[in-house]
Amino acid sequence: MRTVEHAGDGENAPWAEVAPEAARRLLAAAVEAFAERGYHATTTRDIASRAGMSPAALYIHFKTKEELLHRISRIGHDRALALLTDAADSGGTATRRLDDVVRRFVRWHAERHTTARVVQYELDALAPEHRAEIVELRRRSDAVVRRILTEGVRDGEFDVPDVPGTTLAVLSLCIDVARWFNVAGRRSADEVGALYADLVLRMVTAQKQ
Repeated sequence: MRTVEHAGDGENAPWAEVAPEAARRLLAAAVEAFAERGYHATTTRDIASRAGMSPAALYIHFKTKEELLHRISRIGHDRALALLTDAADSGGTATRRLDDVVRRFVRWHAERHTTARVVQYELDALAPEHRAEIVELRRRSDAVVRRILTEGVRDGEFDVPDVPGTTLAVLSLCIDVARWFNVAGRRSADEVGALYADLVLRMVTAQKQ
């Protein structure tokens, strides 16, 4: 089995600033293992082996496999929330901000598709207190998009009878990119972001009579 030399999804993965370097290697190895085998089928020995370390060395940095998952999930959700908030607070019309939010969120899930699959789809493997923490971060992300839609409806830019339901649809559309995106595919991350932004705006924009 090859060992992990760089953080999963490239050198600029969400935990690129995590120290020490051994912890970064373990996080990268855990992401690859969880994405490939699933959380429950992955052992700490699998993770340590991918990182080129002994199982005992893993426990110096992380007490349990679940702690590794929690760290990955927390960092990923923090970065995603920061990205959404930055786009939402960048000024301009609701239409422009929603376009920016979708482009950035889709690009993040495409460029970091391996990490994003673990971050988004292993929620139920977390311990109850950690799951509650991540659910709160998701709620805050939901609130960012909901605010843009609400302001767009208020200003006459959007025709959205069900803001909560539409918020869920927009976020789900973006997140699902991590499930199928292929770096060798026909469209780049930026092209998928542009396509999805156009689709979302068509979905929410008031139709002229």
